[in-house]
Amino acid sequence: MQFSGKRVVVTGACGVHGSWIVEAFAREGATLCLTDRREKELHALVDRLKLPKAATLVHATELTDEASIIDCAKLVESHWGAADVVINNAGIYPRGLLLDLTSGDWDRVMDINVRAVFLMTREFAKLMIAKKVRGNFATISSGAARGMRNGSVPYCTSKTAVERLSKGFALELAEHGIRVNVVEPGFAMGSVVSPLTQGYADRMLKKIPMARESGPADTANALLYLCSDKAAYVTGAVLSVDGGNSIGAYEPGPLGADDLRKPAP
Repeated sequence: MQFSGKRVVVTGACGVHGSWIVEAFAREGATLCLTDRREKELHALVDRLKLPKAATLVHATELTDEASIIDCAKLVESHWGAADVVINNAGIYPRGLLLDLTSGDWDRVMDINVRAVFLMTREFAKLMIAKKVRGNFATISSGAARGMRNGSVPYCTSKTAVERLSKGFALELAEHGIRVNVVEPGFAMGSVVSPLTQGYADRMLKKIPMARESGPADTANALLYLCSDKAAYVTGAVLSVDGGNSIGAYEPGPLGADDLRKPAP
């Protein structure tokens, strides 16, 4: 119950990673504010996890709309004064070649994956400063920030940008005792807003050294650490929780000593 008495905001709460994150913080005693554009699913999540309805805040946030984000912050201010933890989890992962991309497609990726993180962090940091809360933020990024993938260039670009943005916030908010960190989760199927084909999933899984996709506890445990007092001296950090996927190229199958001694063809 290390987050008992702590107030935690999670964006994209109805997503795959989002619901895992919500469940983990609830289990550790946090009071929660769940945000997602899908209001019906938000209430269903509250019911499924048996969260206390009187204490749990729910906000149908449209992350492409600045006014909606500000309204979410006002809801938290009216009930809590300020949050202790904000998890910028929401994101989209559309696939397509650059030459087929419209400016609207590009703008939507940047609006949700980068601009919304800026606005959420700005608004909730102001509340923390006003109430003298030494809170912290955690941004969900991706190993895609480290290198390009054909068919996913806008996503890769957005994740590189949001990591730099998070480091910038960490730098400027440190004087207020507010920490900002980044988690790069591993590959996980099941997103409704960014569906992936099974063929794509199979190719991704073959590249992961630990040979499995991300599970419910992986990202959540990393966030519980970074947002706790145990990480009181950690800010501006990027933690990869991806089964080794970001290490480099991986060829599945055994590689014996004889293979290593043979010269490359």
